[in-house]
Amino acid sequence: MKYQIEHINHFKYETLVDQSLNRIRLKPRTDECQRLLSYKPEIHPVSLTKEHVDIWGNNVETFFIAEPHKELKITTTSVVSIQKSPFIRMVEYSDEMKTIFSSELFRKHYLAYLADTDYTFLRAEQHEDIKKAADNPENPIKYALSVMDYVYSRFSYDTEATGVQTKAQESFDLKGGVCQDLTNVMIGALRASGIPTRYVSGYLYVGEDSALVGDSATHAWVEVMIPGIGWAGLDPTNNVEAMEQHIRVGTGRDYLDTSPVEGVYRGGQHTLDVSVSVQLLEQH
Repeated sequence: MKYQIEHINHFKYETLVDQSLNRIRLKPRTDECQRLLSYKPEIHPVSLTKEHVDIWGNNVETFFIAEPHKELKITTTSVVSIQKSPFIRMVEYSDEMKTIFSSELFRKHYLAYLADTDYTFLRAEQHEDIKKAADNPENPIKYALSVMDYVYSRFSYDTEATGVQTKAQESFDLKGGVCQDLTNVMIGALRASGIPTRYVSGYLYVGEDSALVGDSATHAWVEVMIPGIGWAGLDPTNNVEAMEQHIRVGTGRDYLDTSPVEGVYRGGQHTLDVSVSVQLLEQH
């Protein structure tokens, strides 16, 4: 699959901003399943970006605007090719995989993805609710799939229920939220069971005749580390594996490590309009 993604972030300030320092994570990554073919950022007022790769492997661009401005518009256009085959539901949890998964070396290597953060923390009684309903806690592959089904079937996709600062335990109480919230809940549940899990941000191609949701802005889902297989993507918002429709941009411990746009400025309040368009260019 080949896609073109246009992502627009348009800030409007109520007073004149005399300078701003900004950081964006909007450049899709290249890995074993995904290849970035082109990427073009356009910033108004015009500014050059300085790029680096952070500790989580994300492409980060920073830029400084010194001139006074009342608007900031960031437009990125990317072309990405994805080739991935479904596998996680067909994987047998072998004795060799179990040995690796239960080893101290494995736990230490993925310690950053086993520790709770403010965004992924769930209370003890919330964990108990999940464990009572989920299946196969001794098999991390089947358990991850079961937790995904739990979140999908018991939580409603609600764009009005939560905000960017909402934490997993709050979303759990509400039994609703957007893809970010459902992802944080699933991460918290899996980490509590000793399964290395990371947050993924990116884009979702829905198409014309699809029941998938989450394409109106950036999308979020989960990746679990399967010994001998690698990171496997699961989308609790849609109860599907992250496949050819899922375009990866950032990964990390939670939303904060993958936040698409961050910045500081001197001025008054602002509003933000976000627009995301994912177009299918070529189907393999």
